[in-house]
Amino acid sequence: MSTRAYAVRVAGDPTDLEACFAVRKQVFVVEQGVPEDLEYDEYDPVAVHVLAVREDGVPLGTGRLLHGEPAAAKTGGDPSLGSLGRLAVAAEARGLGVGVALVRAIEEAARARGLSAVDLHAQTHALGFYERLGYEPYGPEYEEAGIPHQGMRRVL
Repeated sequence: MSTRAYAVRVAGDPTDLEACFAVRKQVFVVEQGVPEDLEYDEYDPVAVHVLAVREDGVPLGTGRLLHGEPAAAKTGGDPSLGSLGRLAVAAEARGLGVGVALVRAIEEAARARGLSAVDLHAQTHALGFYERLGYEPYGPEYEEAGIPHQGMRRVL
């Protein structure tokens, strides 16, 4: 496990987006077996993507924020809510605080867009992680891409 410094930023160019998609592919498609055609969707081109990068340029993690109409499609129609999704941290970066830094960067992007809360669909094994960050579960557990999930929300 590397203890090198890392930075989190909004993905600003095609190279950053490629890094985001590479991390997602490794975590979701390779490690978790999510079909690739489900991992990438029509929301990717309109999402705000965040990227954690080690000081030597190695991508460590990513996540995305949907807002406006794309988020409303995932949050029950409320345009004041953002939708956090596709949070992925490379295996070698787990335990370094990268996931927390990514969630906080997504929340900051949501605040900057005037959103009142952030919703997410958490894999049930990650409920404790999100609860420690102030997210509260709601609704029934459900399956997404063959993996148990739970809706969660944090008021900003």
